[in-house]
Amino acid sequence: MKIQNAIETKLNEAFEARVLQVENESHKHSVPPNSETHFKVTLVSPEFEGQMKVRRHQAIYKVLAEELAGPVHALALHLYSPEEWEATGHTAPESPNCMGGSKKDPVMAARTAQGEGS
Repeated sequence: MKIQNAIETKLNEAFEARVLQVENESHKHSVPPNSETHFKVTLVSPEFEGQMKVRRHQAIYKVLAEELAGPVHALALHLYSPEEWEATGHTAPESPNCMGGSKKDPVMAARTAQGEGS
């Protein structure tokens, strides 16, 4: 959990987080057990008020540049202002399970081409 802890620490230090949930979703993907490669981040901060989604994402990418350049393969971001969070009923969308396989697998390549893969 050292990568997850680093993500949590960096985001807490960089943002005035009202809600911060960092979930390791690696178990949903085709990676070895105990991997820390796929994460879902839900972050609620007043700093996101009036900010476009792309700017919010850029801010996260900047803070987590080291992790994204190394061990983190995928990062699902759900970033809200406090008002937006209230409107969701305090829930972020669920992440889909991985379809498995790889781009070299003909079945997975076909699914990806049809928009079914992750």
